Amino acid sequence: MLKAAIIFLLLATLTSLFSGLFFLVKDDSRATRVINALTVRVVLTALTVALVAWGFYSGQLISHATW
Repeated sequence: MLKAAIIFLLLATLTSLFSGLFFLVKDDSRATRVINALTVRVVLTALTVALVAWGFYSGQLISHATW
């Protein structure tokens, strides 16, 4: 369940990234849609990092790195 939530947040972050790019390139008005897309992307990224940290803390995510 945690992994699915992390994947969902990553996909939502990518969607916000490309919508911000679209607004930056195509939007000619002085609207704040680019700023809103950036805000959403930062919040989604913070939630993703928090979920990953919680996953490692709770033991639901395990690192299999050999180093």
